[in-house]
Amino acid sequence: MTPPQDVHAMAPARGAMKLRSVGVSGIRKPLSVKRGPRAHTLAVTFHVAVDLPSGRKGSDLSRNAEILAEVVDETVTKPAPSLEIACSTIAQELLARHAYATEASVDASAEYFLRQGISEEKRSFEDYTLLAEARATRGADGAVAIRRAVGAEAVGMTACPCAMETCRERLTAEFPLLADPQFKSLPMISHNQRNRTRLVFELDGVANVEVDEIIAAVEAAQSSPTYAILKRGDEAQVVLNAHRRPKFVEDVLRDLLSSLPERFPGVPDEVAVRASTVSEESIHKYNVEASHRITLGELRRAGGR
Repeated sequence: MTPPQDVHAMAPARGAMKLRSVGVSGIRKPLSVKRGPRAHTLAVTFHVAVDLPSGRKGSDLSRNAEILAEVVDETVTKPAPSLEIACSTIAQELLARHAYATEASVDASAEYFLRQGISEEKRSFEDYTLLAEARATRGADGAVAIRRAVGAEAVGMTACPCAMETCRERLTAEFPLLADPQFKSLPMISHNQRNRTRLVFELDGVANVEVDEIIAAVEAAQSSPTYAILKRGDEAQVVLNAHRRPKFVEDVLRDLLSSLPERFPGVPDEVAVRASTVSEESIHKYNVEASHRITLGELRRAGGR
């Protein structure tokens, strides 16, 4: 019997051009990770792709799903050291099984939980988003180079500094007692935002960054973290904490980036970081965002300013 024709390997009928990325997205898999003494089973959503040369009609997409299944199954008995390393393994295997490809990309996001709380007795599992990436490139000599990245997103809150000072001026005019210098540091009413901030380290070589430390850096840059368990007195404390640290998204971004040299002294200068922050506005019909990319070396040379 004549084997069926491989339609994917045929030449495209029109528009023969190389495509940078063809793959599958939205594949959810459980992945076991063991970092030091701690083990996690992560619910991971993957996006995997390779480039496609101009002479091929289609990519062999089923191979992508097979690779994901194999890597996930292996972690049941041998957990991966980290999500980003698992992504690197997948990216390398993508190039191995797509002989016509020269670039492979893997993007992953996972739910991640840490015990946090406004006080020790109120600690519970708070949810975050763990992010990982891997890029594999095959050179002319056949050697494969890997670039990986790891990051996290934390949801907190911000209080608007502009509305706060405008409210202070109006209330001082209404209640002249507020003009007394002793009330200058009194937190003032303002509108709040749910703030979502991401920080991603683009790692080369053997450099590693712990995701718990990334989350700590992000939460410290927001006006205040937010928590699942808050009684009435705790709610008041979170509001006061946020209003004592009013911030624009620009403040969140700058404070986060400026803190990194001190928080991550062992990360090499050449490592780049990408940070982005979005404030979901409460009194506007739009959100406000800011983002930046910079190396640790540039941050250190700036002296944290």
